[in-house]
Amino acid sequence: MGGGSAGEGEKPAASARNASGAPATRSNRLRSAALWGAIGGFAFLVLTQGYLLVGGSIPFAYPWLFGMAAVLAAVVATIAYHTEHRIGRKRSKRRT
Repeated sequence: MGGGSAGEGEKPAASARNASGAPATRSNRLRSAALWGAIGGFAFLVLTQGYLLVGGSIPFAYPWLFGMAAVLAAVVATIAYHTEHRIGRKRSKRRT
């Protein structure tokens, strides 16, 4: 019990370091933003399809929906890229 105290002191530091995820490099931020953009675009298409399935109607054709989904994905990706580092900074302040 008492002999492993030095090793036990190192484990929480290592797990706390890994808990925050990958470091916020430019390429990681771009990848994360692109994934959030894809999620936003696909979520728009899924919600629109659900609306159509329950009997709703839209005043434009499917190509317009895909264009709107692409614009929405770009907006979501831009917002995610510009706000991700701020959220990460707030998380690190809470842990200290």
